[in-house]
Amino acid sequence: MIFRPVAAFAPILGLILSLTTPPASAGVSGPYLAARHASFNTDFRSAVRYYELAFAEDRSSAPLMEAVTASHMSLGGFERAGLFADELIKKGFESQVAHMARMAVAARDEEFDLLIERLEAGEDVGPLVDGLALGWAELGRGDMTASLAAFDAVGEQRGLRGFADYHKALALASVGDFESAVALLEGEFGAAQATRRAVMAHAMILSQLDRNDDAVALLNDMFTTRLDPGLAALRDALEAGETVPFTTITSPRDGMAEVFYTIAIALEGEAANDYTLLYTRVAEFLREDHVDAILLSARLLEQLDEFELATEAYEHVPLDHPAYHAAAMGRAAAMREGGDVEGAILALRTLAASHEGLPTVHTTLGDILRQEKRFEEAVEAYDRSIEIYGTPASRGQWFVYFARAISHERLDNWPLAEADFRKALELNPDQPQVLNYLGYSLVEKKIKLDEALDMIERAVAARPDSGYIVDSLGWVLFRLGRYEEAVPHMERATELMPIDPVVNDHLGDVYWAVGRKLEARFQWNRALSFIDRDDHGEADPERIRRKLEVGLDQVLAEDGLPPLQVANSE
Repeated sequence: MIFRPVAAFAPILGLILSLTTPPASAGVSGPYLAARHASFNTDFRSAVRYYELAFAEDRSSAPLMEAVTASHMSLGGFERAGLFADELIKKGFESQVAHMARMAVAARDEEFDLLIERLEAGEDVGPLVDGLALGWAELGRGDMTASLAAFDAVGEQRGLRGFADYHKALALASVGDFESAVALLEGEFGAAQATRRAVMAHAMILSQLDRNDDAVALLNDMFTTRLDPGLAALRDALEAGETVPFTTITSPRDGMAEVFYTIAIALEGEAANDYTLLYTRVAEFLREDHVDAILLSARLLEQLDEFELATEAYEHVPLDHPAYHAAAMGRAAAMREGGDVEGAILALRTLAASHEGLPTVHTTLGDILRQEKRFEEAVEAYDRSIEIYGTPASRGQWFVYFARAISHERLDNWPLAEADFRKALELNPDQPQVLNYLGYSLVEKKIKLDEALDMIERAVAARPDSGYIVDSLGWVLFRLGRYEEAVPHMERATELMPIDPVVNDHLGDVYWAVGRKLEARFQWNRALSFIDRDDHGEADPERIRRKLEVGLDQVLAEDGLPPLQVANSE
């Protein structure tokens, strides 16, 4: 059994075990089933523990060995994974996972002759990995001609030329041939690898050629928003006339790490997260200071709901690294998702103190405080972010004003909220979230309804499948007394968000207004059934119950609101 990229689109540990028959031995079946359950839930630590227990009872099971191998790799435990991988190969059992583990260990030990020997014997991971790995292995054993030929062979395969030229350029740069490297990077296919890491490598190579101005222009062209600390430090050095050293690749082993990181970037969002994680873990194993791989591993772990492991991964980024702030913000997000909200807020406050000049840190702190409904504190964080950005405000700052506007609105500071909403629209005039939020707020305050309708119609045009925005359109029409027009929009909103209590409540009101009172009561009952007992949100269960008792007309009168009145059709 050997897994190819097609297998990447299913959780890999679950896939491995789903292809096997449960062990017959009673001593194996318990831990086996526990391991399988952990695998399907991507609980890597539990999976390792139970697979090891199962394997201890049945050392002849190659599928169990493969599952243990993959579990250890997911945790970054390649020493143990390599031992199981060796046993798999001795048993004649082909496995992409085992081949990957053995390739990683051989590259870590710089046993490039052995690595090439295994590739020639058919221990393949996949065409792209194998071809790029061969190129770096040939360089590792000192044969530059064979190395470049290997990269060229990869480029001859359909769709792989960009990967080949990028790694060939890195290999050339690693031995000092910067002219040839930059020619590839500025060529038709080399330019396709336009990741942040690739652009930084390109800039370093230009600097080595005394082309600092071109390097600065490259950074300015590729990154149009405020630069993060790593990019800013690189640009500052270039602008100061320094010759920036090429550090992307310092050895063939680094090149091997880059192979797995490059492919992980390509797999992200396309393959199962636990499969992509295997590639980032190999990159980390081969190069402990590969911060980009660490950050990607952490992000994948978050997406797999492995928040404790994600937090640990983020902690591997050194305090003095330019990406530390990104790691610290990721760590705080993982802590919050894992349930440690106060720990996350404390971590962000600490980061805001140590990296006081980074507006994104204050914005992130504001976001978590706003999500926790601590709006006054959120406003303070957003104030600081906007202060650091300075004037004039750029288009990219629209979200900070939007988030601060929401906080002001929740604090009943409407003049300040409206000013921030309009500032966000000034910076990004067609942003549907802002158009919808401001329009809906105006509707709720029963002011500037015509302007509100125009805003929400523009938002719906931009996001026709957003239930919240379509609901807003129906609701503003209701507020304008255009009840019949509101019906199809509110019905569409409930199709898009069938279990949202507010949307169902709104549809009930609209039905009542057009005389469909039985359907109105049905919708209000639905709305009640969807309200969270602990967090009602915008839905008011007592008001809905009152509508069920006496009808909407009486509730409006009790609230001191004007009665339902159809808009003048003239």
